[in-house]
Order: sequence, then C-alpha cells, then structure tokens
Amino acid sequence: MTTKGIFRGLPWWVTWIAIPVLILAVFGGLIMSVIGFLVSFVFKALLLVALIAGLVYVVRKFTA
Repeated sequence: MTTKGIFRGLPWWVTWIAIPVLILAVFGGLIMSVIGFLVSFVFKALLLVALIAGLVYVVRKFTA
C-alpha cells in the first residue's frame, strides 16, 4: 500500500493540517533541540573564526 493509497479517502484538511500538527506535537521537542543545536554550532563556529581573525590581526599589527 502506498502513501497515496492511505490518504486517498481522507478530507484535505486531515492531510494538510491535522497530520502536520500531530507530527509537531510528537516530535516538536526533538525538532527544536536539533534546531537549537545547529544555531549554537553555527554561532560558535562564527565566534571561533572572528577570534582567530582578531588574533591574526593583532599579531600582524604588533610584529610589523
């Protein structure tokens, strides 16, 4: 049985509203923790790049 076969006789609002709401209710915490981890990782990576660039700038300024 395919996915289209499962949802064939259901109204449109079940497919487009009720099922996504249920998915968010069940996996919402997991989704938010993954998004939070990714945002934290990107922020730390950008902070690391900025600190390394600042260190290189300061070392080159004082050694020149």
